[in-house]
Amino acid sequence: MVTFNRVILAGNLVRDPEIRYLPSGLSVTSFGLAVNSRYKQNNELKEEVSFFDVVVFGKMGENCAEYLSKGRPVLVEGRLRQRRWETDGAKRSKIEVVADNVQFLGAPRGAGGGETGGGVAPQQGGGTPDDDTPF
Repeated sequence: MVTFNRVILAGNLVRDPEIRYLPSGLSVTSFGLAVNSRYKQNNELKEEVSFFDVVVFGKMGENCAEYLSKGRPVLVEGRLRQRRWETDGAKRSKIEVVADNVQFLGAPRGAGGGETGGGVAPQQGGGTPDDDTPF
C-alpha cells in the first residue's frame, strides 16, 4: 500500500510567528495561516476562510520568525500531522501543517512599492524530529 501526504497552501499570516526551542536546541516556529476560497452559489459569489496552524523547524523556521509578521502573504509546502493529547481526562486532537518549504510572497512591510516577487527561505535538510516535539 502506498500513502501520500502533501499539502500546498497560499495565504496570509493571522498572527506573528512564535519561536521556541526544543531541549536539543532545535528551533520550532509556529504561525497561523488564513486561506480564502471563492465559489459561486445560486449565481452569488461566496467567500469562505479556512485557518491552518503551521509549524516550521530549524533555520527555515528561524527565518520565518525573523522576517514574517501578521498579514504577510506566504506559500507553504509540507505535510499534515495529527497531534493527540489528553487534558483533564478529555481526549483532544489537532491537525497542523509541518512545513518543509515556506516562500515569502509580496514585499515586506515598510518596503517601497514595485517589488512584488517573494524571496524563498532557505531549505532546511534532515526532516522533522517528531519524537522531540514538546507539544
